[in-house]
Amino acid sequence: MPTGSPESFKRRSSGRSTQQLHTLDSYDAAITRALGRVRSLETRYEQERAEAAGLVKELVAHPPERRELMVHNCSRFQTWGVYERLIAESWSRTFAFPEQAESLALLAVQLSAHLDARYGKAAVEDLRARAWAYIGNARRSRADLAGAGEAFRRAHAHLREGTGDPVELAFFLDLAASLLRAQRHFEPAMRLLQRAFKIHLSVGDRHRAGRILICMDIVHHQAGTPEQGIPLLYQAIHLIDPAQEPLLLLCVWHNLADALTEVGRFAEAQKVFLEAHKLYKSVPPGVRNRHRWLAGRIAVGLEREQEGEEHLLAARQGFLADDAAYDVALVSFDLSALYARQGRIQELKQITAEMVPFFSSRQIHREAAAALSYWQHAVDSETAGLDLANRLTAFLKRARYDRDLTFEPPV
Repeated sequence: MPTGSPESFKRRSSGRSTQQLHTLDSYDAAITRALGRVRSLETRYEQERAEAAGLVKELVAHPPERRELMVHNCSRFQTWGVYERLIAESWSRTFAFPEQAESLALLAVQLSAHLDARYGKAAVEDLRARAWAYIGNARRSRADLAGAGEAFRRAHAHLREGTGDPVELAFFLDLAASLLRAQRHFEPAMRLLQRAFKIHLSVGDRHRAGRILICMDIVHHQAGTPEQGIPLLYQAIHLIDPAQEPLLLLCVWHNLADALTEVGRFAEAQKVFLEAHKLYKSVPPGVRNRHRWLAGRIAVGLEREQEGEEHLLAARQGFLADDAAYDVALVSFDLSALYARQGRIQELKQITAEMVPFFSSRQIHREAAAALSYWQHAVDSETAGLDLANRLTAFLKRARYDRDLTFEPPV
């Protein structure tokens, strides 16, 4: 009878000693205990997360120095759930309130000193890395690039001591690329984003992979190569899950239509814009202003100039109401280009006369202010034309992201 037959297996099994069977029983018992511990940990984490919202709300109601005392002295705040909630709150405030975002992330770092023993050092190092990356991102958003660089270096050091989770690495790469982009280091930024994109795809997170493609497009846009971002945005449309972030799909469609307009592909931009139109219905006013602005640029590009002017004027009025100085400048130049092309000198002088005092009472990039002053002189002397308006618009778009860019009057 063959060695591997069921009968031979039965004979070998029946010949096992009582000690061997006892060992197998011990293994089974150990596995059962391990599974029980996992279930217990999962239950604890879920309970902590459920309690964290109220605890963090209680924390942020106090001034910063009081929060620190509470975190260090009250054990009920010293949980994984509270830490997660703190850095989530930090992230949600990054763009509107970067100083608050940094304060909350720093508070999370202080809290992490009380977590190692309960949750394991490597896992907590991952959390510290995430917090320091958020601190770096908050500093970047308020133009503290040196401070951001220091925060990202600390984040990387903690990440090297962590669990090696590839998703944590992808988060770090994404945010570190934002700093490189702000520093105008576009090629290194793109390399980090490409690594992050591959990681998210490898773990099956298509949505976050789509978000990375949007970041890649922003790099191309700020580098002055918007045409290279267009295929990335088309790809992102198929990866983004609107159920996770409803406004993100609108962001993709809008950026795609904007990039197509930027490179003169107006008919294609109009098609994309119409696809996105229904998504604009429930968005904040500031987003609606951008919607009207883009609609105007597309209409002008398709030689529907009266329609385009109406949209541009409405967008300009909205930006004035929001005190969005830089956007007012850009949409005013779009109108100026239209008026210059149509030979409407009086309208050109009027919009320039309204624009310059608006900026004189506000802080604006010094070189951008120099460009506006040059434009006013050209308008007053009636030497302003379509070519100059387009060149100054291109300069202002670049200067928005490059504070070191120098304005050189056209020869």
